[in-house]
Amino acid sequence: MTVVDLQQSARDHLWMHFTRMGGYEQADVPIIVRGDGCYLEDSKGNRYLDALAGLFSVNLGYGFGEEIGQAALEQMRELPFYTNWSYAHPRAIELAAELASLAPGDLNRVFFVSGGSEAVESAWKLARQYYLARGGKHVPADETRHDERVGTPQPRKYKAIARQVAYHGTTMGALSINGIPALKETFEPLVPEVRHVRNTNRYHRPPEETEEEFTAFLLDDLENTILAMGPETVCLVHMEPVQNAGGAFVAPIGYWRGVRELCDRYDILLSADEVITGFGRVGHWFASERYDIRPDIVCCAKGLSSSYAAIGAVVATDKVMEPFLADTSMFSHGITFGGHPVMSAIALKNIEIMKREGIMERVLGNEGAFRSTLETLLELPIVGDVRGAGYFYALELVKDKETRAGFTQEEGESLLRGFLSGELFRRGLICRADDRGDPVIQISPPLVAGQPEFDELTGILGDVLAEAGRRVGLET
Repeated sequence: MTVVDLQQSARDHLWMHFTRMGGYEQADVPIIVRGDGCYLEDSKGNRYLDALAGLFSVNLGYGFGEEIGQAALEQMRELPFYTNWSYAHPRAIELAAELASLAPGDLNRVFFVSGGSEAVESAWKLARQYYLARGGKHVPADETRHDERVGTPQPRKYKAIARQVAYHGTTMGALSINGIPALKETFEPLVPEVRHVRNTNRYHRPPEETEEEFTAFLLDDLENTILAMGPETVCLVHMEPVQNAGGAFVAPIGYWRGVRELCDRYDILLSADEVITGFGRVGHWFASERYDIRPDIVCCAKGLSSSYAAIGAVVATDKVMEPFLADTSMFSHGITFGGHPVMSAIALKNIEIMKREGIMERVLGNEGAFRSTLETLLELPIVGDVRGAGYFYALELVKDKETRAGFTQEEGESLLRGFLSGELFRRGLICRADDRGDPVIQISPPLVAGQPEFDELTGILGDVLAEAGRRVGLET
């Protein structure tokens, strides 16, 4: 197709995700045709620095297509597809062993899926069935079961807890765990029952509050929520090591130790959503290792293949697997393409390249320089906060830095979608201007980025945000 043909066909047939399609009735659809390293090119020949790594996911950047494609070709020749439903094949076995070797603690059992939403969906189903398998029989949710571990009749454990404003996917179970009301309301009623506790956004807390006091406040909120739901009915606490939606929230000191202790006290599985933070985004194979989270379950996808393939996984501890090893026990769940041979081969090659290129060391080595470069933007009156870790940051935009006052919904809409999103793209920078919470600019480049890319993206952001500030009456 010519460029003109592609544009018309896109308008006529392609339904894009999370996109206001009416905006493309007359306007051109951005059509990305090639990529290399940290850069993309569109059908008009324009070049862009991808400061979002696709969707926080192209961890290796766009320069390894030939090498990874060769691994895919070789697997296509050998075995283009077979299922993990009662069968195995070499690449799924090898990838499961590789993930078990990279994951911290005794996270040794790997269940493959096609992506992040499926991983979260699978984790909740696994947690629900784990308690039934441990108790030995299936019963309806409104009845009780005999739990041999505690020796007394117990209500069924099926409820989940997540955090406010957190994004965890779009399938019905994952959407129920989401903490973003605007994404959920259209599809209600959702899967019962999930409640959402306070997230770790420190920026809008009282300035005099210590980090220890903030931790205590958050853990009290979590414990009170567990008690209000009935701890005997809660099977899962599901959280990101660094929360994406709302803008790269990092937990205060002692938070994860406290979450782990509460899950142990009330016999609840702790699930770490590492769909974004896994495979180097914060300088470790799993962020759970960096923050000593000690989860029972880890969900991963995106960076598992650097998005060169559609693959995800649920990684569980030996403890979670144990009740499913009984003769008649079975996890009643499956995905046709889970552990697909070609997808697995691509993921294995991705991990091999990450090791060879020293990606973990690169991220940790550049983390300080990246942060300090971004922090120069704090000189702008519209930039209130820079937060995050590794190669995963957010800038929070404010109307008043002294009071930390934000924008009205109308102002935010005009600022983010009426100006920033389009202008940043026009200037050759792909990042995300988002208001799932307070208005933020999300920055998450490929892990092969270095100081030249840090300087370029910060330069473009500085110019565009300075103009944005002038548009809302803030003087530089």
